[in-house]
Amino acid sequence: MERQLTLDIARVTEAAAISSATWFGKGKKDDADEAATTAMRNVFDTIPMEGIVVIGEGEMDEAPMLYIGEKLGSGNGPKVDIAVDPLEGTSIVATGSANALAVVAIAERGQLLHAPDMYMHKIAVGQEAVGQVDINASVADNLRAVAKAKNKDIEDVVATVLLRDRHAKLIEDIREAGARIKLITDGDVAAAINTAYAGTDVDILFGQGGAPEGVLAAVAMKCLGGELIGKLAPQTEEEINRCKAMGIANIEQVFRTDDLVKGDDAIFAATGVTNGELVKGVHFSGNYIETETLIMSAKSGTIRKIATQHNVQKN
Repeated sequence: MERQLTLDIARVTEAAAISSATWFGKGKKDDADEAATTAMRNVFDTIPMEGIVVIGEGEMDEAPMLYIGEKLGSGNGPKVDIAVDPLEGTSIVATGSANALAVVAIAERGQLLHAPDMYMHKIAVGQEAVGQVDINASVADNLRAVAKAKNKDIEDVVATVLLRDRHAKLIEDIREAGARIKLITDGDVAAAINTAYAGTDVDILFGQGGAPEGVLAAVAMKCLGGELIGKLAPQTEEEINRCKAMGIANIEQVFRTDDLVKGDDAIFAATGVTNGELVKGVHFSGNYIETETLIMSAKSGTIRKIATQHNVQKN
């Protein structure tokens, strides 16, 4: 699958990034999302594969969707599950901020968790701290475990948290433990990856974010040798029933990386829409559009950055 589809999947995220980047700073997040979604679908349908969307855009955003169960690809080639977030960071693009991505993950058919569209408690750590954190442990215990694993003082540990009212107690606990915090407004897929990606100086991700994004991030973490641990956080009886309908009987179940993405024949791709720590954003320059894409394989452990110049006159 890696040999057959890697560059094709990069084309998908590049197209989505370019289309959404035209809405940079215009305050219209749904228009940016719709542009990314349309571009992504159009390129997907040229790829030689039999794909089914198992993680699509969620009802949480009330935005245009590549819907769960949608078939993508030419109908010939590998049978794959597809997880998409055509624009991770719709508000980021609308406000012209940093770290928006177009994201796709694919795996062999049946290997991705069909995560319901609801919140998930998440912890993500890099390779050094795999197996050392526990989503049911206290914040302080997890910070101490990461500090020990990375041979740091707890005061030097950096935790990333989405800036949300629901995280007020979490933020307080991190500060009381003595660690530092990087607060982000959106984009917890990129934030999870940062814990395992060299040079980002982030050690752990805490907090509640979307469960579908948890599966996307888990594919990336498997490629990087890191770990993402999740536990669903349904807010209503309807969401509890949705979990059960999707085969998740135990709401307290802890999902580790290998539960979220089974096997190792999986590919993750992310193209920058706006500049960020992982990749540069789309740059419009005369007759050319420049993109940067991070694409990784869980099977080979290969990590590529692809810088591409797209000739506007020939596209």
